[in-house]
Amino acid sequence: MLEKQAHADAFFARSANKLDFGNWSEKEKVALSCRILASEGHSETLAGQITVRQEDGTFLTTPMAQAFDEIVPASVIRINDNMEVLDGPGTPNPAVRFHFWVYRQRPDVQCIIHTHPPYVSTLSMTGQPLVVAHMDATPFHNDCAHLKEWPGLPIADQEGEIISAALGDKRCILLANHGFLAAGSCVEEALYLSVLIERAARNQLQAAAAYGEVKPVNDALAAESHDFLLKPSIVRASFAMFARRVERQMAAE
Repeated sequence: MLEKQAHADAFFARSANKLDFGNWSEKEKVALSCRILASEGHSETLAGQITVRQEDGTFLTTPMAQAFDEIVPASVIRINDNMEVLDGPGTPNPAVRFHFWVYRQRPDVQCIIHTHPPYVSTLSMTGQPLVVAHMDATPFHNDCAHLKEWPGLPIADQEGEIISAALGDKRCILLANHGFLAAGSCVEEALYLSVLIERAARNQLQAAAAYGEVKPVNDALAAESHDFLLKPSIVRASFAMFARRVERQMAAE
């Protein structure tokens, strides 16, 4: 274990200032996140939101009635916690209201993503939690809550209070009969977790369909992998990779 930690430390020391993290504005990151989510299957309906807390207490988000694959930086709007638009076109999704409850409880959270992608949605219908049964799912080790009952359409304060309480101090939550929420320290982290949770749900459902019970990974090893895969440099490099991919796709259109 100590030897592995030494190798990890050496890697991060060697790679400092050498990884490509990109150079995007906050609005560009929001737009790229939306395009990435769309490419990963998170944009089948209008039921999804991204919000980013600003230093002045306002929030960036996307306008209602625009799909994630339509969002460009100019689409991004700025709102206050009364859902009033301060800058930009359009009006926010009414479900953004429940994000504010998380922000009030979690000063460490700077970006929230909530969607209803196919595999997370399917898992949310089973009553089962997300099982950390693969290395790529270890970012959710002891870091993904499970709200076991659907509180209803999340456009009022009651749902926000319930969801924020269930999330607690974790980065993600699987929402029964609904979808998921990722609460990140930055846009990059929230997006990274959003991509990974849908893939983890897909793998869990496919493994269960093929062989029945899904076997979790070793607890101590999962904790070790969790910490490595959530290092800021890994998170930011992953976001940049996803972003370059969708930029190439947009250029080819």
